Amino acid sequence: MAKDRKLSSDERILWGRVARSTRPMPGKTDELTALDAFLAEAEAAAEQEKAEKQKTAIPLPQQPAMQAPVKQPSGVHHPLERPVKRKIAKGKLALEARIDLHGMVQSEAHSFLLDFLIRAHERGMRHVLVITGKGSSMGSEGALKRAVPLWFSKPEFRFLISSYEPAAHHHGGAGALYIRLSRRAGETS
Repeated sequence: MAKDRKLSSDERILWGRVARSTRPMPGKTDELTALDAFLAEAEAAAEQEKAEKQKTAIPLPQQPAMQAPVKQPSGVHHPLERPVKRKIAKGKLALEARIDLHGMVQSEAHSFLLDFLIRAHERGMRHVLVITGKGSSMGSEGALKRAVPLWFSKPEFRFLISSYEPAAHHHGGAGALYIRLSRRAGETS
């Protein structure tokens, strides 16, 4: 995202919701207070912007709009190529970040994972590790192990993820996923 680009009102509201769903790291409460003040100011500005748009909107005559169809992400992710997976497993291609979702309930894990992937994507990272756990207690297969791949087809995850694949044994095996993040807009390699 360009540094000089301002967030739309919808983006500011979404960011506010994501930010409120997180817990501060120890010793970072001052930064959280500053963030809360910033978010409150941003929400107020968004509301004011909406109100101003409604006041200045001039109704136009209704005409059928001829717009090119917008291609939506398919939500279908392809597996990592075999050489890429092999390089990651052997450590020749670095995993730039990792997140461990052990012990989280699905709602908590969903928001943590989404926030993690958004931040990794914004930083231009390409390969990350998501540890879901195998969930082998009491003979179950594991709620997160089943749910996380399903989340990847949801709209909030689609644009972030290019592909994913179960991790190698030493990275967590069936209880972890290698994820290739999609390139940021304007990024070529």
